[in-house]
Amino acid sequence: MAGGEGTRLRPMTANQPKPLLPVVNRPIMEHVLRLLKRHGVTDTVVTLQFLAALVRNYFGDGDELGMSLQYATEDLPLGTAGSVKNAADRLRDDRFLVISGDALTDIDLSDMIRFHQEKSALVTIGLKRVPNPLEFGIIIVDEAGRVQRFLEKPTWGQVFSDTVNTGVYVMEPEVLDAVADGQAVDWAADVFPRLLERGAPIYGYVADGYWEDVGTHASYLKAQADALSGKVKLDIDGFELSPGVWVAESASVDTDAVLKGPLLIGDYAKVEGGAELREFTVLGNNAVVREGAFLHRAVVHGNVYLGPGAHLRGCVIGKNTDIMAGARVEENAVVGDECLIEAEAYVSSGVKVYPFKTIEAGAVVNTSVIWESRGQRSLFGPRGVSGLVNVEITPELCVRLAGAYATTLKKGVSVVTSRDASLAARALKRAVISGLTASAIDVLDLEAAPLPVARFHTARESAAGGIALRTTPGDPQSVDIVIMDDRGADLPPSAQRKLERVVSRQEFRRAFPGEIAELTYPARVVEDYAQELLRQVDMSGVRDMKVVVDCAGGTSSLVLPTLLGRVGVDVLTVNARLDHVSPTETIAERRRDLQRLSELVGSSRAAFGVRFDPVGERIALVDEKGQLISEERALLVVLDLVAAERRRGRVALPVTATRVAEQVCRFHGVQVEWTSTALDALTSAAAGPDMIFAADGRGGFVVPEFSPAIDGLAVFVRLLGLVARTRLSLSQIDARIPDVKLLRRTVPTPWAAKGAVMRSVIEAAEQGRRGHRLDTTDGVRVVFDDGSWVLIIPAATEPVTDLWAEAADVDAAQALIEHWARVVEQAAV
Repeated sequence: MAGGEGTRLRPMTANQPKPLLPVVNRPIMEHVLRLLKRHGVTDTVVTLQFLAALVRNYFGDGDELGMSLQYATEDLPLGTAGSVKNAADRLRDDRFLVISGDALTDIDLSDMIRFHQEKSALVTIGLKRVPNPLEFGIIIVDEAGRVQRFLEKPTWGQVFSDTVNTGVYVMEPEVLDAVADGQAVDWAADVFPRLLERGAPIYGYVADGYWEDVGTHASYLKAQADALSGKVKLDIDGFELSPGVWVAESASVDTDAVLKGPLLIGDYAKVEGGAELREFTVLGNNAVVREGAFLHRAVVHGNVYLGPGAHLRGCVIGKNTDIMAGARVEENAVVGDECLIEAEAYVSSGVKVYPFKTIEAGAVVNTSVIWESRGQRSLFGPRGVSGLVNVEITPELCVRLAGAYATTLKKGVSVVTSRDASLAARALKRAVISGLTASAIDVLDLEAAPLPVARFHTARESAAGGIALRTTPGDPQSVDIVIMDDRGADLPPSAQRKLERVVSRQEFRRAFPGEIAELTYPARVVEDYAQELLRQVDMSGVRDMKVVVDCAGGTSSLVLPTLLGRVGVDVLTVNARLDHVSPTETIAERRRDLQRLSELVGSSRAAFGVRFDPVGERIALVDEKGQLISEERALLVVLDLVAAERRRGRVALPVTATRVAEQVCRFHGVQVEWTSTALDALTSAAAGPDMIFAADGRGGFVVPEFSPAIDGLAVFVRLLGLVARTRLSLSQIDARIPDVKLLRRTVPTPWAAKGAVMRSVIEAAEQGRRGHRLDTTDGVRVVFDDGSWVLIIPAATEPVTDLWAEAADVDAAQALIEHWARVVEQAAV
């Protein structure tokens, strides 16, 4: 299979297909074909789509390799299974092997075919254990090797093993009958699960050999280093001049050149005296290295000229490129084909130079690579795009991020922007607006507004999305950029990945002068929000009620006067101002303000007290006695109020919430839908039919009849009506709900060990599978017959694993979490 575009490898694949990328000076696909020949497989069909002519022209009929090659070309991408079905007329006679033309491997194919025959399998899937399984399909097999379950490209919360699908399959011809003609169909996502449901014999062969999916720049460099180190069995064209130093016979290397292997010098390459080539350097065919040049971990493709004193470190240089005297190319940079880097130019770390470009002499190409400098695994974190103000989140980044977001939208659509009270958010929002309008996106700017109001107007104004900037909770030095879809919800993972691809490629769309968009300021923003909220939420019975509200110096103070003026309750409001100096609070400041709120509620004999976070999204509750209600208990109290009044419907809660919620729901005849901890999971569930309540257990509540988004202002208004109509106080409701025995722990886990940790958790849970069951909605949850449970989830943005445990008493919960923490710790070593 050689039809992939390899978009993550751009600019290397901007003008050539991924299978033709060289590894130790041979295309990846050539290494695959040589592997097939070593195992006696010489009759081969190559499926093509992207730049198909280049592959056909390079390999021809396969005669030079001693093989017979035929080609099956797709007009449109048909997926991994559809592309094979496209070549079905050449595969019907006998069992066949499917292998990717762009993955580097030396798997024992003969042994895999033997395994397939012994098991009388319909399909045998080649499996490999990898440290980071996020980009692959996870597969679980039983002791006999039979496949039990699949999961394609999971999030960390869905990882339950580190055994992944390599894309190497042995198949019987009958399997082609399960693939639709002319449609985009995937083996792992579509065909195999259906066959598994029918009970078809699908087996997994765990390979001992080397396998690397060369899908990123990092994995491309790693594949070169592994080939030079002998970790993968490949045919290297050259002789070993000294241990690890491979030089092609036709190469010319001056005796005064410094060579420190492992490294490879290709055919007809020339290395002058005084040049230094260090570890894991690959010099392409016909390359020239002049005196004084320095290369370390550099991969240089064919026909490249490196001038005197050129300095390359940890980078990739495309074919037919000239690097002139004294130029420097730093770590993780990629220079495309046929570029010119003039004398003394500096290409900084992480910069990507696309093909056919010229970098002028002395120029400094210095793009801030925020994510690599932070060691972050992805652009999006748990609060959106986050970082230190003017260090990681700069105006330049905001312009690029807004331009990338605009590139994913149609020209001429609208995007809503807003911010919190901070000066940093105000300055950075202006950069966001510039990036959007310069990319033909109209901007509706709400200026300073609570985040729920921004979400409401994003959905209401028929906007294509929204961007809100807020100070990171508890960290006044940092800012979060919250990017929303047309529902006003956080971008779902698929949209996040699309945006990340645009940012990583830096392929931003620009508008023509006549397409520059407009900036407008919508009128009646607060009034429209308040009017719609009061129209949707039942406020009957609200009269002669007193409440205490703390706005925390945030943007909720802009909405509450209008909102409360229409409700008609007696309100004592504190911190009702925009605090530009302290837009967030420390833990100590939050405790101080909550203590003050408790005193005010108790002394004023209010029905309850509420404290909003600075953007009006989350709330903290104080009962009529002035006692703070914890986040877990607040979820249960509000749930009890809602369920008692509705007596039917469904509620959405994350898997990390206490199972006491199930008892509350059963008592009132309400059903629970458990969701994952992903940003958009709760929002998506709350938008479903018959939803009456949703909450995240961290002070975030959803009022589904008004909006599927977390909204502190809306839940406060709903709470006013619920408390007014019930005969019980918050403390009485709290007292009748069973105690929560929910514990949480965080275990440090290296990134490379996360897949192995989750595999160990699954294996430990499946040993002696009696008295408990497994749930993989998010992470791995082990549920025991007595109602106790433990949940293990690898964190998406930190090298840790999170654990939750709940039992009938604290001691039992503590014992449970201690046991599983040991399982995680032992697997992480």
